[in-house]
Amino acid sequence: MKTDLLDIRNCDCMDLLRQTPDNYYQLCICDPPYGIDCGDQRRQKSRTKLAKAKDYHYSGWDKDPVSGEVLSQILRVSKNQILWGANHYISKIPFDSPCWIVWDKDNGGTDFADCELAYTSFKTAVRMFKFRWHGMLQGNMKNKEIRIHPTQKPVALYKWLLSNYAKEGDKILDTHMGSGSIAIACHYMGFNLTACELDPDHYKEACERIDRETRQISFL
Repeated sequence: MKTDLLDIRNCDCMDLLRQTPDNYYQLCICDPPYGIDCGDQRRQKSRTKLAKAKDYHYSGWDKDPVSGEVLSQILRVSKNQILWGANHYISKIPFDSPCWIVWDKDNGGTDFADCELAYTSFKTAVRMFKFRWHGMLQGNMKNKEIRIHPTQKPVALYKWLLSNYAKEGDKILDTHMGSGSIAIACHYMGFNLTACELDPDHYKEACERIDRETRQISFL
């Protein structure tokens, strides 16, 4: 899928990374595998009655955490990084950081994590973004997002990240695109994005979602 701003590829991210010069992207924002087997249906059963489990396509890509080789390449090709779930694979990142991002999902009352953490390469303080993401309950109920992916994050989160950590003209990279939320945010905010998604079914669903959302935005 390619538009004026978006270059989205159905490929192994290493194929792209190996061909990319050092520091080519100003910012990489990605949500790689954590190694917690997020699609295990036993995990999906532990929801409240208001947030019933949904059967997402899952091919087992989260059984192992992102490799050190991929992380090394990400650090090479991007000047700054925001890496979701890095608390699960922090031993593979050779740098400390004073600036972690905390996403408070406002989902108390379940056995899912209350927050998600992202490592960043920035030298500022820890920052928190609060946005409800609890089954049918979302931070923006007037514009609810259709959930298509087991680890989908809201567009609002990516808009907040771009507003706070990217500058006009920055080239953005996402090596594990998933649901396509980052692509919709980049379209809204005018950032050039290159993104990869390995799973062909997730890629197809994400492209359909991005096309649907961006066409709606263009008509407004």
